[in-house]
Amino acid sequence: MIHVAGTNGKGSVTAFCRALLEAGGYSAHVHTSPHLVNWHERYRIGVAGGRGQLVEDAVFAEAVRRVAEANAGQHITVFEILTAVTFILFSEHPADAAIIEVGLGGRFDATNVISDPAVSVIMPISLDHQPYLGDRVELIAAEKAGIMKPGLPVVIGHQEYDAALDVLMSTAERLHCPSAVFGQDFMAHEEYGRLVYQDEYGLADLPLPRLPGRHQYANAAAAIRAVKAAGFNVTETMMEKAMNCVEWPGRLQRLSEGRLMQHAPAGAEIWVDGGHNPGAGEVIAEAMANFEERQPRPLFLITGMINTKDPIGYFKAFAGLVEKVFCVPIRGSDAVIDPVILSNAAYDAGLVAEPMSTVGDALEAIKSALDPEALPPRILIGGSLYLVGDVLADNGTPPK
Repeated sequence: MIHVAGTNGKGSVTAFCRALLEAGGYSAHVHTSPHLVNWHERYRIGVAGGRGQLVEDAVFAEAVRRVAEANAGQHITVFEILTAVTFILFSEHPADAAIIEVGLGGRFDATNVISDPAVSVIMPISLDHQPYLGDRVELIAAEKAGIMKPGLPVVIGHQEYDAALDVLMSTAERLHCPSAVFGQDFMAHEEYGRLVYQDEYGLADLPLPRLPGRHQYANAAAAIRAVKAAGFNVTETMMEKAMNCVEWPGRLQRLSEGRLMQHAPAGAEIWVDGGHNPGAGEVIAEAMANFEERQPRPLFLITGMINTKDPIGYFKAFAGLVEKVFCVPIRGSDAVIDPVILSNAAYDAGLVAEPMSTVGDALEAIKSALDPEALPPRILIGGSLYLVGDVLADNGTPPK
């Protein structure tokens, strides 16, 4: 098993690990959370020599029934039920590997019943879920480090904060975990439009990852090193194929078709990304700035957030980049920040903002306000995975 934790990037590195293994003909089960549109998205069953398939609804429902029966009415959380479903499904379908994404934190996460992972992976750590994990990055790092197991390998992805890296490295040393650290033991960078990956085993010249954004270079590198640490022979052919075929819905995903497109200005470039904390905001804003360098377009942000997040911290990354923010509600959530309050937060971060009733209304507002002579806009819809899930559902393009 490959066990993956981190504030940001754990979903992407999970996707890269899966792509690498499938590129080598291996079967890989994958558990991720949360889902975007349908519950069964959390479970992908590995297929020998092929692309893993999302579990069928009936199979998922039967596994939930079995967990409920075994639990016999005792107190249990939804995520604990879903994690038990993971292990039922994966145990009954043989595979070469299972990639398990942590739900929250690490030390007390329901997935942390794994006693002997082939490798633990810890991706970038920043502030998020502070009421549960602590209000300093070193405290959050200590919780994430809880997935490390004595004497077993750990791969540490790019860390922006030295305090977080110090905690992770000291924990690995204390537990005698063989460690590989991004920037020290392995690395990746762009050179002449190619991705150059290097570790103690050698160097590989690869195509840039299919997933947009320079932050994906470090995510790809962590995945390559993790799959190697798990004991698989990772060839350059596998790496090349993985970079070209990797996919991760809802993270810098471009919408090119669907029902919502009729509301958008002609020629608009629409992106969705569920990143929802300040660290994610910085990464997404950097990606938008890179797009702007290559092909200038006016940028608009459509966003909705839940009330456990830091909207001002998220918005600050977009100051000077976004022409206007449109704040919308999130369907079916009691924890959503009211669009008027969210607009005020955007204003406090230095942005022009307006509350709207729906994403469709926001797209229509952009279309109405746009100068006919202006370049078609670039529109980012984000700030919450729940909002992105609603958008993909309304657009008729759920993950497959």
